[in-house]
Amino acid sequence: MNKIPSDIEIAQAAELEDIRRIGERLGLSEEDLELYGRNKAKLTEDCLRRQADQPRGKLILVTAINPTPAGEGKTTTSIGLGDAMNRLGYQTVLALREPSLGPCFGIKGGAAGGGYAQAVPMEDLNLHFTGDFHAITAANNLLAAILDNHIQFGNALDIDVRQIIWKRAEDMNDRALRNIVVGLGAKADGVPREDHFVITVASEIMAVLCLSEDLHDLRERLSRIIVAYHRAGEPVTAGQLNAVGAMLALLKDAIKPNLIQTLEHTPVIVHGGPFANIAHGCNSVRATKTALTLADYTVTEAGFGADLGAEKFLDIKCRIAGLSPDAVVLVATVRALKYNGGVPKSDLGQENLEALQIGIVNLEKHIENLQKYGLPVVVTLNRFVSDTDAELSYVRSFVESKGCAFALSEVWEKGGAGGEALARAVVQAVEQGTADFHPLYEDTLPIREKIRKVAREIYGARDVVFAPAADKAIDRMEALGFGNLPVCMAKTQYSLSDDPAKLGRPTDYDINVREAYVSAGAGFVVALTGTIMTMPGLPAHPAAEGIDVDEATGRITGLF
Repeated sequence: MNKIPSDIEIAQAAELEDIRRIGERLGLSEEDLELYGRNKAKLTEDCLRRQADQPRGKLILVTAINPTPAGEGKTTTSIGLGDAMNRLGYQTVLALREPSLGPCFGIKGGAAGGGYAQAVPMEDLNLHFTGDFHAITAANNLLAAILDNHIQFGNALDIDVRQIIWKRAEDMNDRALRNIVVGLGAKADGVPREDHFVITVASEIMAVLCLSEDLHDLRERLSRIIVAYHRAGEPVTAGQLNAVGAMLALLKDAIKPNLIQTLEHTPVIVHGGPFANIAHGCNSVRATKTALTLADYTVTEAGFGADLGAEKFLDIKCRIAGLSPDAVVLVATVRALKYNGGVPKSDLGQENLEALQIGIVNLEKHIENLQKYGLPVVVTLNRFVSDTDAELSYVRSFVESKGCAFALSEVWEKGGAGGEALARAVVQAVEQGTADFHPLYEDTLPIREKIRKVAREIYGARDVVFAPAADKAIDRMEALGFGNLPVCMAKTQYSLSDDPAKLGRPTDYDINVREAYVSAGAGFVVALTGTIMTMPGLPAHPAAEGIDVDEATGRITGLF
């Protein structure tokens, strides 16, 4: 039996085109690119400014059901769809997120797709890439250092050290850094206080960079970041600490989107990567808007399930950036639906229509949610060899009964050729012109009611229970004038509820908001639910244990 090659083996065997040729497909000259070797580049500021005023193409959002150990393949489907559309003659560019090192070395893996639907160079994309995340981490920690230094040398802003909310960052899953004490030692070593770390993708600077239109907008957003409160209760900002210029210097290249390619040489603009379970889960506004001016169709994705990534894409990113999607692709697998129906992972390869009928309610809820935004929905099953005709037929009939188009996807195995049915369904959905996009709630709705709206309408919760600390924080935010901002829900990705063990479509439960704070620079209010952490931990056997480098060739091994 022939051995099935791993994702990294497929990627390393690929013949990549010079990135300048990829740029030419988008009408870009070599002067529009800042080259990072032969296979990746950043778009120059001159190119970005010139493209800003160009007409926009159609925007397709790819999202998924709640993730399961069975796998869904949302990024793989996005990449395969882009390849398929170009195969059919529809000029298409992909706009994707950059991977975090935390999941790469942890359990989830990277964000380059899989099989024969990958963005390449895969190793570069998953590890360091062009340094954007390092720049964001450095800017985050520079602000933390300036804050502590200000307190050390007189505290002219009268900062209350018990009300410091800015946290340090590290792009790694390191649970030991969640809660720490800094400033121990001699007087010259700083003021002792409790401190915390977040993973870089949860840093407000990641959100700020991804929502900024240009350098000027980035400067303004950085200046509004609230780092602490002084003793009188008023916020202290990065602008008041005179930190913004230096932070901007660290981020001046990171704000430029990156250009790479798929295995089939479809252009991919990759930029930013906030997590959807603890941040807003979308690539940058700059990348998406630029992609829309460079092709007839742009395929983008939002993180995790539609209850998190798609909701935030539609209620935060589209609201802030003035974007309006033309269609949504909702990714599922028969295996994941059976898992939601109670089948253990070891038995998912066996036909089980009863479990499929139980678990399909998760897909049903996501369909209903997306239709609330006035968008046509195309459901695609990422096909596995173990899927039976009876199972596929059942899902197709169910989806079509909900008023959605349906298509099978075989892009993992066949690349773009395996996504042509999906591509045709997407183009047909867009060309019907039925999209009437509108967000879930109005800006003027109070913060608590926005949270309730998302909890009831999207999660299916009965109500929201606010902890005293969250209530107090929301009162303060509204008193300070932040009541009109959208809400960014931090919630487990594994369930529609805030309990990861509740699969399918939970009912008769409450969402528990334990904490809330304002990301004034990003322009949204964060509500932390359940036990969600902004600094994940590594599993018992992290993926890092299997990653190595071949000393003879310098090639990375074991990376998925």
